[in-house]
Amino acid sequence: MKKIIALLPMRAGSQRVINKNTRKINGKYLYEFVLEKLIKSDLISLILINTDISQVKQKYHNNNKIRLIERSEKLKGNCDINLVIADSIKDFEADLFIQTHVTNPLYKLETLKRAIKYYFDNINTYDSLFGVTRIYKRFWYEGAIPVNHQIESEPTTQNLTPYFEENSCFYLFSKNSFLKKNNRIGDKPKLFEIPKEESWDIDEEEDLIILEKLLSI
Repeated sequence: MKKIIALLPMRAGSQRVINKNTRKINGKYLYEFVLEKLIKSDLISLILINTDISQVKQKYHNNNKIRLIERSEKLKGNCDINLVIADSIKDFEADLFIQTHVTNPLYKLETLKRAIKYYFDNINTYDSLFGVTRIYKRFWYEGAIPVNHQIESEPTTQNLTPYFEENSCFYLFSKNSFLKKNNRIGDKPKLFEIPKEESWDIDEEEDLIILEKLLSI
C-alpha cells in the first residue's frame, strides 16, 4: 500500500478574516470540515498539522493518525506556503504528499481519491498535480484592455478560451519533486479540474457568510 501523507497547515493569525481557521460554521469549526475528511480516508496514512493554534493542539494531541508540528516564529506571519511545507516534510518520507487547506471545506473525499488515482496512474508523465476550476468569463486588464476576447467580436462566454483558476483545494507532489524547486508545483504539473461547487475558498468575510448559506441548502 502506498504511503500518503496529508499536510494541513493552520496558523492562528489571519489578515482579512479574523481567527478564520477556528471560526464556527453551522456548529463546526472551519478546520473540522477538511480534517474529518482526511481522518476518514483509508488512503491517508498520516496527517501533519503545522500549527500554532492551541485549540487544535489540545484537541488532537492523542490522535494516532495526526502529528502536530509546532509552527516556528519565522512561519507565524504571512509567509510563503512552500516554507511551511518544507518545514513539515523534512523529517518524513512518503510515496505522496498532499497539501490542502482548511479554507477549502467543500471538496469531496471522492474528488480527492480521483486525484490520487490520477497522480499514480500518470506518474511517468506528471510530477505534481493541483486543483483548478475552469472559468468561461470575459477578463479585462486595468485600463479597459481585454484579456481573452476582442471588443469588436463578442462570442458567447461558452465559446471563449477557458482560463483555469488555481483553487487551492489540494496539491499532490513527491518529496523529490518538491525539493527540486522547493515548490509544491513541480516542473511537469497536471491541472486537475474540480467541480465549481466543491471549490469554494474562504478568503474574505463574505465567503464565510456564503458558506453558511451553501451548507444550509
